Amino acid sequence: MTDKPSLVTFLVDEAELPRGIPLVAGLTGFIDSGSVVSQFTEYLSDTLDSTLIATFDTDELLDYRARRPTMYFDQDHFTGYESPRLAVFLMRDDLDQQFYFLTGFEPDFRWERFCDEIIKFADRFEISVATWVHAIPMPAPHTRPLGVTVSGSRRDLVEAMSVWRPHTQVPGNAMHLVEYHLHRTGHAVAGFVVLVPHYLADSEYPAAALVALQSITAATGLIFPTDRLRGEAREFDSNIDSQVQDNEELASLVGKLEVTYDDYMKVQNLRSPFMNSDGDLPSADRIAAELEDFLAMQRRRDDGADGVL
Repeated sequence: MTDKPSLVTFLVDEAELPRGIPLVAGLTGFIDSGSVVSQFTEYLSDTLDSTLIATFDTDELLDYRARRPTMYFDQDHFTGYESPRLAVFLMRDDLDQQFYFLTGFEPDFRWERFCDEIIKFADRFEISVATWVHAIPMPAPHTRPLGVTVSGSRRDLVEAMSVWRPHTQVPGNAMHLVEYHLHRTGHAVAGFVVLVPHYLADSEYPAAALVALQSITAATGLIFPTDRLRGEAREFDSNIDSQVQDNEELASLVGKLEVTYDDYMKVQNLRSPFMNSDGDLPSADRIAAELEDFLAMQRRRDDGADGVL
């Protein structure tokens, strides 16, 4: 019996690709409250340097009838079509740190083979940590910090960041299964579910996308440019606050959610993500030294000393 053909096609020489860097993932197609995954993936693609290194076999993984491709028609004939793509990019963050970015549609078929390919990728390129984002609606107010549920093998992140840790059954998605297999095979993996206020779940909520970026930073140390997204989040929140003030029913809802949220958070005991394993915060000297390193690296980038992809 012959082995099944690979679902992945590399577009560059695999021997030249870096080892020991993070894998970041965001797949669209399942529940995406606040359009968090869509914003997250588009923002990284728009703001960071990237190189396409591999694609997955769309014909094997996509249900075309569920997600029909866009066809281009010119008066009397078709000129082309745009099929969804699932691919891996090699990207650089704001400090020129490299990482792999898995983005595109969530596979409709062959989830186990898809997981096998991700595990092979993680092994081949000695992935330091695999991390991904997702978002669900939650009865929480927009006037309080957005929370996340953290899963995977990184107990430090769970203890520091996970505000909701239910015992429940959930409808699985492809990245749930990937995380399960990565964890089972001993890989470092962290999944982040952003808890979006339920009354904003159908909107494009910039603050939630910002939390997704910050969560990936906590897991990987990657630094992303967030100025534009922060501006969009401030503008969006200002508009929501105005609507709440003008709507008594909505104001009452938000007020009740605030009380429930505050009562819940009183009993949470989250570690600061800045603490070390002994529960100690870094000293002022250490923070200052790391800030100086960051500014020096930024100056080198501005002067053109560092290369780009």
